Amino acid sequence: MKKVSFTQMKHGTKEDYLFLDKHEKKYASETADRILNFMSGLNETLEGYQVSRLEHSLQSASKALRNGESEEMIVAALLHDIGDELAPMNHSEYAAAILKPYVSEKTHWIVKMHGLFQTYYYAHHLGGDRYKRSKYKDHKYYQATIDFCENYDQGCFDPNYESFDLKYFAPMVKRIFSRKPYSV
Repeated sequence: MKKVSFTQMKHGTKEDYLFLDKHEKKYASETADRILNFMSGLNETLEGYQVSRLEHSLQSASKALRNGESEEMIVAALLHDIGDELAPMNHSEYAAAILKPYVSEKTHWIVKMHGLFQTYYYAHHLGGDRYKRSKYKDHKYYQATIDFCENYDQGCFDPNYESFDLKYFAPMVKRIFSRKPYSV
């Protein structure tokens, strides 16, 4: 069989879905390679920043590595802004959705919420409320998200910072994305 027999999913057979399952498992196993390929193309910057999106991500991951963070958190730091290109208005939710099956609840929440939490650094300059994050002050990962933004996001725009290159992080990304999913 090279193609399924159906044109509507409701008409698929067990054989069709076993055939597709085999291909989908192979495709899923190549997710890390697609992510790394995508990241390697982030060598342009949003106008005005001193570093590219890739360099910002590499600085984030390098700082997490140098601070002794877990491999999961290092990969999360590397990928936290992966949504900037395709989902600029909800980039953190996009990144969190990519990571969700492979990371802990805590890491997922941090990445998902970092977009809101990082507004602390600039919202007041634009007439916004820099304290919007305080509505989550009783959440168990509130302080961890503040720490993530402080240590691995807001200070990662330095053109003189010596970060590790993407190839250095590739084995970590591959290990995280080869985990048995926490959830689907």
